[in-house]
Amino acid sequence: MTNKNTKIAIIGAAGRMGQRIAALAAENDAFQIVCATEYSGSPDLGKDLGQVAGVGPLGVEITDELTGEKPDVAIDFSLPDGTMKFLAPCRDGGIAMVIGTTGLTAEQEAEIDDATKVIPIVKAGNYSLGITLLCKLVATAAKALGENYDVEITETHHRFKQDAPSGTAIMLARSVCDGEGKDYETSAVHGREGEAPRQPGEIGMHAIRLGDTIGEHTVSFGSLGETVTLGHSAHTRDTFVRGALHAGQWLQTATPGMYDMADVLGL
Repeated sequence: MTNKNTKIAIIGAAGRMGQRIAALAAENDAFQIVCATEYSGSPDLGKDLGQVAGVGPLGVEITDELTGEKPDVAIDFSLPDGTMKFLAPCRDGGIAMVIGTTGLTAEQEAEIDDATKVIPIVKAGNYSLGITLLCKLVATAAKALGENYDVEITETHHRFKQDAPSGTAIMLARSVCDGEGKDYETSAVHGREGEAPRQPGEIGMHAIRLGDTIGEHTVSFGSLGETVTLGHSAHTRDTFVRGALHAGQWLQTATPGMYDMADVLGL
């Protein structure tokens, strides 16, 4: 039997991302799934993870606690409450984390930051290589074009997404701010209504929820003579899953601290 050298726990295992993490990890000999969790009261508690993910029995029961063999890393694409529930046991148990949950509050973000004093955490709003590169390109464009170019960011996701704007849209807006040397909190404007003339330096943020769209993002820079548009379309959630699994492997040799996908990819 091939040695599986990265033992993972999947937090939010019955969700869309959790199921695909289970499916891709199960077919890759570099991983061993040792635990799968869902929220208390989930109808999937007690079920076999593989059956829920549609890949056949895996011998891993979905529970509401971290049980069984200790994982090397917990991969979390749940909701903020789920992330916070499992942050403490991961911190106390020396379990590294890959966090893809979005919509976290400032207080929750601070708790995660505090945990990185003890364990390594990769946290990103998007785990695709394309988005990681796009953030770099956006920062470069923002620095080169400057504040004479208006910036508008549009994101489209499926009808079930709960937070807006998306974590990826926020990543892109922060990349603009990095390039132009300004603050996200004071620059972002979330939608417009009524009399709302554009103010200098603002970043327009627009969220669309449409059918089963996986994820589409555009960043447009416009002057009084031209428009430059950079964008990314995700065709399958497996793009994000592969990035998250790669991050999980990378964490095995990481020291405690906060990391993102640019760190994982050496960018």
